[in-house]
Order: sequence, then C-alpha cells, then structure tokens
Amino acid sequence: MLALIIACEIGFWVFLGLGLIARYGLRLSRVSAIVLLCVPLIDVVLLVAGVIDMRSGAVATWQHGLAATYLAYSVVFGHRTIQWVDAHVAHRFAGGPPPWKPPSGGSARIRYEWGFWLRIVLAYGIACGLLFAAIVMVGDDARTEALSAFMLGALKVPLIAAIWPISYTLWPKKDQVTTG
Repeated sequence: MLALIIACEIGFWVFLGLGLIARYGLRLSRVSAIVLLCVPLIDVVLLVAGVIDMRSGAVATWQHGLAATYLAYSVVFGHRTIQWVDAHVAHRFAGGPPPWKPPSGGSARIRYEWGFWLRIVLAYGIACGLLFAAIVMVGDDARTEALSAFMLGALKVPLIAAIWPISYTLWPKKDQVTTG
C-alpha cells in the first residue's frame, strides 16, 4: 500500500506537470484540461485500492488513513493547488500576470487565514468521513483499529493550523499599502 501511495503522489505531480507542459509548452489547451482533470482521479484510484485491500481481508494500517487524507486534500485543495501552480508557471514562462498573493494584513488577512483554516477542517472532516465509511464497510473493529487511531492522530493538523488564524486575530498585522 505504501508503494501505491508513493506512486500516486508522484503521479499527481507528473500529471500536473504534463498538463502545464501541454498548456504552455505545446499550446494544447484541450489536452491540458483533460490531463489536469485526471489529477484528482489518481487519489480516487488510491482510495479504491485501499478499500479493495481491506475488503479482501487486510488489516488497516496508517497507509489506508493516508489514502483517505490524499483524497480529502484533492477535494478541498486540489483545484487551488492546480490554480496556484498554473498562475506561477503562466507568470514565469508565458508572460502572465503576477500570481495572486494573500492580503498582507488587516481584516482581509484575518478573513483569509480563517477561511484557509476552515478548508483544513473540511478536509479533515472528509478524510474522517471516508475512514468511518471504511470502518463500517469492513465491520471488524480489530481490523480497522488503525483507522480510528489515524483519525485521532490527524486531529493534530487542524488544531496546530489554528495557530495562524488565532495569532492573526489576536495580533493583527497592519495592512501594508504599496505606493508607486
């Protein structure tokens, strides 16, 4: 399972790179769109493989939890990740405008940080939902104990990530106004 996770992670970046090469290097926008649409499908393949593995009698491990987490990331952050990379490549290699940057301070930055944190919480919730569905589907607590442990351990991510919006709320940076 770990080898499949690594292969899918590599596949994510390979498909992303190929999609951008098709768009900016070869000027094939339709091909690029099709290749970029395949990026999240890699995580679906990973999750399906994990479910098949467990349904065929395997004992769940942290790798099965990681597979659900990758899919949750793709659902919540995949499109934004692709847009972010696309904007940077367009700017660097195709004369596009400078990529968008988050607000530097003030209430706009506070809203940005809380919005980002809420997306992290959403991704955590999706991952837990997928893992809970796997637990129910397998129906054997002894074989799915690692999935429950993974959900509890993964709770650290949104808790630690809360530091940023809380700190921006309690100690807001002043909005830096650029003059030209």
